Order: sequence, then structure tokens, then C-alpha cells
Amino acid sequence: MILDTLLWPTGSFWTSAGLGLGLVLVAYTAASTIVSWHRLRHIPGPPGVGFSKWWMLRKTLGGNMHLATKAACREYGPLVRLGPNQLVTNDPEVLRRIWAVRSPYKKGPFYEAVRFNPERDNLISLRNDTLHAELRAKMANGYGGKDNEGLEAVMDKEILVFVDLIERKYISTATEYRPVDLARKVQYLTLDVITALAFSKRFGYTEQDEDMYSYIKITEDSMPVMMFLSIFPWLAKVLQSRVFRRLLPSEHDHVGFGRFIAVAKQIVGERLASDQPKRRDMLGSFLAHGLTREEAEGETLLQIIAGSDTTATALRTTLLYLMSSPATYRRLTREIRSAAAAGRISHAVATDAEARELPYLQAVIKEGMRINPPVAGTMDVVVPEGGDMICGYPVPAGTEIGCSEFGVQSLASVFGPDADVFRPERWLEAEADAQGGSEQGIERLRQMNLTWGLIFKAGKWQCLGKEVALIELNKVFVELLRRFDFTLVNASKPWHSINAGIFIQSGLYTKITRAEPL
Repeated sequence: MILDTLLWPTGSFWTSAGLGLGLVLVAYTAASTIVSWHRLRHIPGPPGVGFSKWWMLRKTLGGNMHLATKAACREYGPLVRLGPNQLVTNDPEVLRRIWAVRSPYKKGPFYEAVRFNPERDNLISLRNDTLHAELRAKMANGYGGKDNEGLEAVMDKEILVFVDLIERKYISTATEYRPVDLARKVQYLTLDVITALAFSKRFGYTEQDEDMYSYIKITEDSMPVMMFLSIFPWLAKVLQSRVFRRLLPSEHDHVGFGRFIAVAKQIVGERLASDQPKRRDMLGSFLAHGLTREEAEGETLLQIIAGSDTTATALRTTLLYLMSSPATYRRLTREIRSAAAAGRISHAVATDAEARELPYLQAVIKEGMRINPPVAGTMDVVVPEGGDMICGYPVPAGTEIGCSEFGVQSLASVFGPDADVFRPERWLEAEADAQGGSEQGIERLRQMNLTWGLIFKAGKWQCLGKEVALIELNKVFVELLRRFDFTLVNASKPWHSINAGIFIQSGLYTKITRAEPL
């Protein structure tokens, strides 16, 4: 009997052993939580954030993380704790320093979630600084337009197709009412522009006037999942493993990201098999500067996603604020239409140089992007070995620190006490003060421009597509506002907008009429 008990322990033994193991796990978890809380206990933040990521998860899944970090920085200061190992800042000087070219800071686990193709990294998700710098150098000329002399001509063609779509289907008159979801149509335009620029093969969203391959729908469904994974990046690694990879987008899918993975592979394959693989477009430039087939496939996919969504957000957000600000709308349309009537704008499509000579337009574009930065994820980086002193707080190595872009762009110390208001005049006032020669005015304008530039990040992680995006914005605003007038259908609920790192926006129903003569 004793031997049987030793060989085959009773149920009470297993119960006791299980209870003991459970107590050990609880004790270990409690100790780890306390240690994690303790190392950043001196940095202020919302209640409970030092013990779990619940606050971050709730704000992210609610689609308002960008506003929550802005509010947190206003309440607790320029450096705020958001999680057990997560901080966020709205200090422009800190961001410029940690993003600098020679900064020892590295990209954090946050970026594991933005591997759009689970099989390989892209320029955004690549966390190795050396490899990132090498890849960036190969792509700089393509994004900068140096290897694409016809960049503006390509944009012009797509803009005219978009104008034709409005003329054919969405002009309202005294007898016909044709409301249109401008948020959706604008994204059709930006998708066609980026695909035409990137590899000379437009997808035809605008011509077809539909969501080809259900790309936009799948993107809207997928981005919140990616943001969930950005809160728990270890889950991204699990899903990207061979065991679970079949659950993620695949080139064998017929719609969504998977379809675009296949399209990217097809485009690169056809280009490499052609007699002119290095023709003068972005893809040709990338290949000419040494991108491998796999790298080109990854960057082609990134261009479609990042290059279309962010520019579309800048366009539709600024249009919404214009339609909501009658005085601003009238001043801008008067500037554009007067320039067109005086022959200072090309008859077909305005050039970038012509648009840059319209000061109020430039102020409106800056203000639209400032009031609603198109990219609003925290984009965490990791404090290097030895730790750092940030905003007066010692921060230990390994801590993740992100950016509150909405917090940065609403700083009253930089943009004035009405920084939360869409008011393009602030840029013209600052320029006038600077031109007056006062040191204070010069410094104010410099700080405004430097801070606004952080919308595109800075240093080693500055957005390569910045200049292409600004050219597109210049042209589109001129062509739309010299031809048409725009009116919100429902001012009390103008659209649906949530933040998932980038913005998912729809339902911007608008009445479009032909422009009233001056």
C-alpha cells in the first residue's frame, strides 16, 4: 500500500502540487509587475498604467489613442507613462534628438506589427539601423523624383481623370442632387497616383469608381488588428511564425492585402523580365540603385499602403476643415481662382511651382496637416544602453518611448494659444513677423516650421515620400477648388474617422457644384 502510494500519488498530492505551482506563478507575476512598475514609478501618467497595458489597449481599440496621448501630455507634462515599459512625449526637441541620424535609439517592438507582408520587412518595419540606412539610400532618388522627370505629368493625368469622374457622376445642379462620399473618392485618386508613379501601372480606381480588389475595405478591417498587435508585439511574432502564417494575408488571396502582395510580386517580376527594367519611375530607380527582387516586392507593397492612405487623409481632412470654415474657404478659393483668371496657373493642371506661389494655399496645407497629422501612431523607439535624461526624468535603458504627434502639433508654446483651432492665418502672421526682422518673429517661424516638419518624422526615420506628397497636395487643391465648390451634407456628423496608426475615414458626404464665377 505504501509502495502503491509512492508510485501512484493520490489526487490530493496533485491538487497540492498544482496549488503550489499556481502560487509560485502568481508570486512570480506579482513580483515582475512590481519590479516593472518600480523602475518608472517616478514618471507621471494615468492611474494604473504602470501595472498593465489596459489603458493603451482601451484607447487603441477605441480609435482615439491620438487624442488620449495628447490629453495625457497636457495633464501630466511632456513625458508621460502609458504602460509598464511605455512612455510618450510631445516635446519637439526630445523627438528631434532621439530621431537624429546618429542617435543611438533603435526602433522598438511596435514595428513588428507593420510588416505588411509577414515574410519580409519593409522600410518602415526594418529595425536594424545599418540595413535600414542601406535600403533608404537605395530608394532616396526614386522618392525624391530625381530619377523620374515626368513625375508631375503622371500626377496631372491622374488628377484630370479624377476631375472627369466628378464631372460625369457627382455634379449637383438646381435640378439634380448627387451627394458623394468624398473620403472614399479621394482615396481612389491617391491610389491611382501612387501606383502610376511607383511602377507606371495605374490600377484604375478612379476610372472604375470602385474599391478594386476590396483593398480599402480589407485595409479598414485589418489596420485595427495591426494596432492591437502593436500593443502586444510578441503576438505579431507568433502570428508571423511558420505555424500561424497561414492565418495572415497571403499572395494566394483574391482580395485585400494578400491580393496586393501578389500584385507586387507580379509587377516586379514583369519589370525584371522586360527589356527596360530600370525605366524612369520609382521601381526603375529602386532597381537601378541595387534593390533585390525581394526588397522591391516589399517596397512596392509599402508604397501602395503608406503612399495612398496618408495623402488621402491630408486631402480629406483639410477639405473637411475648409468646408467647416466659410471665411477660410472663401479666401482660399478667391486666391486660387484669381490666379487662374490672371494666367498665373497653367490651363490644364497647375504646376507645383505655381501652387507654391499661392501663400494662403501653402498656409492652408500646413494648417490642415498640423491640425490632423496623417500618421498618429506612437512609433516607439528604445532607450539605449546607459539610459537617458528626458524632460528632466532619468529613463532606464530598454524603456520604449513614443511620440504624441497630436500633442506636438497642438503646442500653444509653438503655435499660439489657439493651437487647437484650424486657422491658416497663423502661418502668414508668423512669416510677416519674421520678414519684419525681429529676432522673436524669426525664431517663432523657425520653431513653427521645425515642429510642423515632425509630421514627417526626422533624421534617420524621416519620410522619404514627403516632397512627392506635398506636390500632390498642391496640385489637387488647386484643381478641385478652381473648378468646383464643396458643401457638407451633414455638418452635425460630417464623417466617420478613427485612428489605427493611420486614419480610417469614410462617410464624408459632400455636395459638389461647379465653381461660382468671381
